[in-house]
Amino acid sequence: MELWIPITIGAAFLQNMRSTLQKHLRGRLNTTGATFVRFGYGVPFALAYMAILHYGLGRPMPSPNLSFWLWSITGGLAQIGATFLLVYIFAFRNFAVGTAYSRTEPAQAALVALVLVGETVTVGTVIAIAISVVGVMLISVARTELTAKSLITSVGSRTAIIGLMSGFLFGISGVSYRYASLSLAPSLPVPDPVVQAGYTLMVVIIMQAIAMLVWIVLRERQELGRVVGAWRPAVLVGFVGATASFGWFTAMTLQPAAVIKALAQVEMLFTFASSVFIFKEHINRLEIAGCLLIVLGILALVLI
Repeated sequence: MELWIPITIGAAFLQNMRSTLQKHLRGRLNTTGATFVRFGYGVPFALAYMAILHYGLGRPMPSPNLSFWLWSITGGLAQIGATFLLVYIFAFRNFAVGTAYSRTEPAQAALVALVLVGETVTVGTVIAIAISVVGVMLISVARTELTAKSLITSVGSRTAIIGLMSGFLFGISGVSYRYASLSLAPSLPVPDPVVQAGYTLMVVIIMQAIAMLVWIVLRERQELGRVVGAWRPAVLVGFVGATASFGWFTAMTLQPAAVIKALAQVEMLFTFASSVFIFKEHINRLEIAGCLLIVLGILALVLI
């Protein structure tokens, strides 16, 4: 098994855990506050990962260039927007369905990569992504009458638009992080995906935390006290989020973002488990069918 596969599955599991914790925090914080803890409380852990790599394991530190900064800033801002929309969407439908809309990101990441850098994927990967996206569409209409019209009109609903925009921004961030990390390779004696990913994570998450902190201080200062008051669960969100990002960044240094995001659909399995066992939400047959299609798409991606 190639290394990027278990790394991606592990990152997907941790990302679902982070989303679960953020939904709990959504009851104590507003959308901005719940989004900020993902970045602000993740900074110490990102610094710790890089310190272990550099000082503990003696791996050389890369030197950033202009390309790195451009890709990092683009990815960082896109991820803030995507995370904000993902947290916001939880208020409209249940946890599993709210997350499902944003899971169109593999297809959107493939399109973004094609437009921005001319990166292409194989026909097999396109088929695998398409199968998973159909699964997501089934989940999106599972609580309505299933017809061809409902599949089409569901895409135009408020919830769908927010979710699709979240997936689009996640697609931009994934492609951006991949090329930010790859741009560091020439500054190292030999390419080191782990160091490149760790350094990219450290820089990006610091920028994101500063940007969101400035926003909160200027526009939602009262939320700052609640963010500090919720430090116990927020620290866990920061740790899980930073660890998941470290996995994502490493995997996307090894493979195109669309491929990683396609395998990351396995998160839907973890999401459904959270929806049923933690939030006690009902899952119907169409949602199960959609989930099975997502699994089929994942298997196709791994086996092709």
